[in-house]
This record gives sequence, C-alpha cells and structure tokens, in this order.
Amino acid sequence: MTVETLAVSRSFSERPSSSGSVCSPAVGVDPPARDLALHKPQGLQRMERLPLANEDKTMSTNLKYLSLGILVFQTTSLVLTMRYSRTLKEEGPRYLSSTAVVVAELLKIMACILLVYKDSKCSLRALNRVLHDEILNKPMETLKLAIPSGIYTLQNNLLYVALSNLDAATYQVTYQLKILTTALFSVSMLGKKLGVYQWLSLVILMTGVAFVQWPSDSQELDSKELSAGSQFVGLMAVLTACFSSGFAGVYFEKILKETKQSVWIRNIQLGFFGSIFGLMGVYIYDGELVSKNGFFQGYNQLTWIVVVLQALGGLVIAAVIKYADNILKGFATSLSIILSTLISYFWLQDFVPTSVFFLGAILVITATFLYGYDPKPAGNPTKA
Repeated sequence: MTVETLAVSRSFSERPSSSGSVCSPAVGVDPPARDLALHKPQGLQRMERLPLANEDKTMSTNLKYLSLGILVFQTTSLVLTMRYSRTLKEEGPRYLSSTAVVVAELLKIMACILLVYKDSKCSLRALNRVLHDEILNKPMETLKLAIPSGIYTLQNNLLYVALSNLDAATYQVTYQLKILTTALFSVSMLGKKLGVYQWLSLVILMTGVAFVQWPSDSQELDSKELSAGSQFVGLMAVLTACFSSGFAGVYFEKILKETKQSVWIRNIQLGFFGSIFGLMGVYIYDGELVSKNGFFQGYNQLTWIVVVLQALGGLVIAAVIKYADNILKGFATSLSIILSTLISYFWLQDFVPTSVFFLGAILVITATFLYGYDPKPAGNPTKA
C-alpha cells in the first residue's frame, strides 16, 4: 500500500457514516475528488496501480543487470592488468602493492564524497551537514564498518600476493571458492533460503569454472617452474581471501539492509578505516622501502589503471549488493573469468582454448541462468 493510498483509506475510515450509506458527505459540501475515487471498484483501483508497480519492477531489474554487467567489465580488466603489472619486467623498483591498496581506498572516498555532493544538490553546506550528521554524530554506526573494512583491506593485499606467486589458472580456479563461502555465510548470517535449483547451480558453477581454467600442458610446465614455497604462499593467500571475501561481503550486505544510511556514506566509512589499516600495513611491511624510494615508487600508467579499477570495484560491488546480492556478484565474477580468458587468447595470444574450456563455458552460463530460475506453482483455474 502506497502512502497516498494509506492516507485516502485513513480519511475514508475517519468520516462519519449513516445507516443508509457509507461515508455520506456533510450537507452542502461537495465531496473531494479523492473521496469520489473511493467509490471505484477495487479491481479497477488495482489495475490503475499495476503500471506503476510494473515500471518499478522493470527499473529494479535493469539496475540489477546493469550493475552486474559493469562488475564483469571491472573484474575482467582488474585481473588482466594486475597480473600483467606484477609480472612485467621493468627497470628500477616495482610499485608496492600495499601503497596501491591505500591509494585505491583514498580514491574511493573521493568518489563517494562527490556522489554525496551530487545527492545534496551540489551544495557544500548540505554536504558538510550530511557528513557531520551521518558520520561524526553516529560513531557507533561508523564503527560497525571497522570489521569489514579491515577484512577488505587484508583481502586486497592478499590478492596481490596471490597473483605474484600463482599462475593465472590456479589463482582463478581457487578464488572461485568465494562463491561457495558467500552462499554459506548468506544462509547462516542473513537467514537466506536457497532452493534446490540454487544449490545445484552452485555445484554446476564450480564444475564449470574448474573446466574453464583446467591447466593446459604449457601451464603445467610453467607451474613446475615456480618454487614450492611460492606456490604455498600464493595458495594460502587466495584461500584466506576466499573466506574473507565471503564473510565481509555478507556482513556489509547485512549492515546495508539494517540501516537507512546511503551506500555512499557506508563506502566513505569503509574507505576511512581501510586507509588507516592500509597505512598500518605500509608502515609495518614496507616502511623501509618507502623511506628509501618514496611512497609512489615504481608507479606508472599501468599502475594507476590498476589502482583506479580497484577503487571502482568497491563502488560497483556496493551497487551490486544494493540491487542484487553477493551470490549473483559471484556469478558475474565467474563470467568475467571466461571473458578474460578469451581476451588472453585473441589479444595477448598466450592461451589456446580446448574442448574442456568450451564445456566449462557452457556449464557456467547454464548455472547463471539456473540460479535465477524461479519455478512458479501452477495456479488454480479461474472460477466463473
């Protein structure tokens, strides 16, 4: 029931009625137009509200799939550029991943402030009031974001470690365990009910992604060149990232759905704590290198592309959580793996697809549609 409908109903119930009629108007007073609308048949009133409901539903669906499409593009670009930037041989020191994480958080804060500024009708006074009221005056709400922010910061650093120590196939396949952890955390923390088709789609998805990223002979030879220590470090990094991604994503979704604060305010809070945790990591692990060669050592155009894509990822994921959910986010990421593999073949020309790859691609696409399938029970025959 809309606010206008509720107001009309309340006005209708508060009017005196006579024994001969319902809601008879006072003598000499013409009934308002809105009261005349009450005499319409209920079926006609419902039919008049159907177009608005359908428009809202269509808009919500469009926003959901638009955000998922942008996430596919962002994830694909980030994986390709990050992997390339960590393996590219350059003269001089390589950029520090810990500083890249901090810069990405700062860029995310700036982007969210601009979005809040836009929502505040481009008024600096209104922006200052919103930031003061929603962040400074609500310290407990702000502190709620410290836990997921710390986990996200750890996860972002772990992904750099994983991509620096594992080949692309091993990394991408193992990282898809985050879909399963997200589903389990969604059930346990949010109380979501997954149907048989959804559980089946998760199994099919995992199988399909494994087929898509099944290492070829050349990839196996490359993996043998990696030391056992590097493989162990990379494997532990990606496994930890899987569990942290699932928990932090569901925790953030729970906070968004329990409070009325905008997603941009929440991202400012996330970025604030993320910057603090990130700077602590820079000081602990790379403090000597920063003091010697500077905070932005090794930065180039490719590095800034990686940083911007990582900052954009936080905003896109926030939109996906708002309009979809974390499991659909996982499916979009899985589709981006297929896209990145195709780009590697046609553009980078360092991958040769096999029949196993095409089988996995079909399974992933099937699982994507299967998860969204909502079987409807057969309706009862209409009575005459």
